[in-house]
Amino acid sequence: MNKLFIIMGVSGCGKTTIGKQLAKKINLPFLDADDFHSEENIQKMTNGIALNDTDRMPWLDTLNNELKTYTEKYGVVLACSALKESYRKKLSEGISQIQWIYLKSDSKLIQQRMQQRTDHFMNVQLMQSQFDTLEEPTYGLHISNASSPNEIMIQILQKMGHI
Repeated sequence: MNKLFIIMGVSGCGKTTIGKQLAKKINLPFLDADDFHSEENIQKMTNGIALNDTDRMPWLDTLNNELKTYTEKYGVVLACSALKESYRKKLSEGISQIQWIYLKSDSKLIQQRMQQRTDHFMNVQLMQSQFDTLEEPTYGLHISNASSPNEIMIQILQKMGHI
């Protein structure tokens, strides 16, 4: 059966790192939702302007179409903030089975990580807007991101019954 995994959480929580490791471990392709942002959205975030729902809808539509394509073939691991329930519903529209993995974060740890990043367009000033927007899911796996990536992977694989 095809399988779809979405690693979600605020910017800087480790979605890409964990998503790449999970994809490699379970032999699925990896997608980073950040790669699908429009130039306008990237420019806004670079300039410290938080995206609104209107900015995000075309991006979420594109991601949903990508997920459907991969799900029909073999499955995929997607790293995507998916901060609101409405965004998660949009992402999962027309898709029957998704394993959500929420990387739960502490704002102090995220601030520390974001200040160390030099290769990402997300402005550290937007960190609080991520936490303000976040609606924690009541489903899926909830994993603290305070551990090392290796320990997080072990927790995910244990909870999914892979080890």
